[in-house]
Amino acid sequence: MKIVTGYLQQDSGEAFVSNISVSKEPLTTKRKIGYLPEANALYYDMYVREYLGFIAEVHSVGPKGPLRTNRQSAVSKVIDMVGLTPESKKKIGQLSKGYKQRVGLAAALVHDPEVLILDEPTSGLDPNQIVEIREVIKQQGKNKTVLFSSHILQEVEAICDRVIIINKGEIVANDKLSNLQKGNKDKHIVVVNFKEPVDKTIFETINNADSIEQRQTTNFQSDSYRIQTSNPESVRKQILEISLQNNLNIVSLQSENQSLEEVFRSLTQKAE
Repeated sequence: MKIVTGYLQQDSGEAFVSNISVSKEPLTTKRKIGYLPEANALYYDMYVREYLGFIAEVHSVGPKGPLRTNRQSAVSKVIDMVGLTPESKKKIGQLSKGYKQRVGLAAALVHDPEVLILDEPTSGLDPNQIVEIREVIKQQGKNKTVLFSSHILQEVEAICDRVIIINKGEIVANDKLSNLQKGNKDKHIVVVNFKEPVDKTIFETINNADSIEQRQTTNFQSDSYRIQTSNPESVRKQILEISLQNNLNIVSLQSENQSLEEVFRSLTQKAE
């Protein structure tokens, strides 16, 4: 990511942004990129609007710049976009970590880049803020290329259409999220939810079950189990038989895709 953004010079090969060489035309490519690094460097003594105005000026945002737009209107637009309006009159040093992260995202967007590169953008945000920032990123993805890096795989599942998994510098997967989750055709997940608590031992008789995992539920009076198998149809039938024999009430019984976390573990362990 640092090579693509021009922070580091590559040892070999070539990086391109919008078909322009990063090493040969570094300023041109930087104009096309909005970058939010994991270590979000900000000027804490500057006010939010003052800082974003400064960043806009660096990117030549203005009537004579490439965007041909008013700098103040560009700043106001991006403040509203990332939900900074309530804090926009404060100094950056007075903000919470979550709002500082929003300032970094606003700085990456203020010049309306073609490519948005985000490294752990939801770090430090509370659950409500995470949902809001996810929506901002999704909206940007409609007309920009967004490169989103995160170790929180639930975030990747919620935001990304395509996933690249890198293990020790080597790409071990590069595909649409839906294709990766279908993954190994020999591995399927069956999820069963019961109305009442169920002892895990009753599943010991199930054939073709590679693993059985009890899932946490919000209701302590019910139980949920996740079963990995190569034969989901057989497992579903056996669960129905067990429930009839033990007078158990099934709320739902369905197959689902592997989680991205399971795909990640499978691919990285396989590579090792």
